[in-house]
Amino acid sequence: MTAQNQNIPAPDLTKRPPRSPRIRLGGYVLLPRMLDKGRAEIAGCNGEFNYNCPLDQRFVEFVGIDPAALREQLATGKGDGEILAWINETAKQKRTPWEIEQWSDHMQRRGPDSDPETLQYFAEAVGKMSQTRDDIKTWADLLDLDDHVTFGGKP
Repeated sequence: MTAQNQNIPAPDLTKRPPRSPRIRLGGYVLLPRMLDKGRAEIAGCNGEFNYNCPLDQRFVEFVGIDPAALREQLATGKGDGEILAWINETAKQKRTPWEIEQWSDHMQRRGPDSDPETLQYFAEAVGKMSQTRDDIKTWADLLDLDDHVTFGGKP
């Protein structure tokens, strides 16, 4: 960690996972996880977690923010509430509470698309972690299982 990044309150994602994709901030699922990954990346302790991954990009597209500008805000050391206020002020897509809730509910229930490649990827990813878990149906389920297993939990 560099001297400039020591002031960034960042989770060490080499020791624990970011928050679950199900955790909400301002009603948005995925956002707390994205913030954890961004802060950890800035601090140099993101491990194998990547800020602005394809899942993060779904949030970025929904609200209409620049992920590089969000990263700059994180680098100032702002807390979750301050970041949420910044998102609400700068978002190109001013979403209503019901839109946020509907989008978040959809993202939480979203499973793999029906194309063969995505279904195969999903099945193989689950299979690498467990041969007995038939309850893993959504991307959020898969991420939570992966986080748990990666950090020493049994499937």
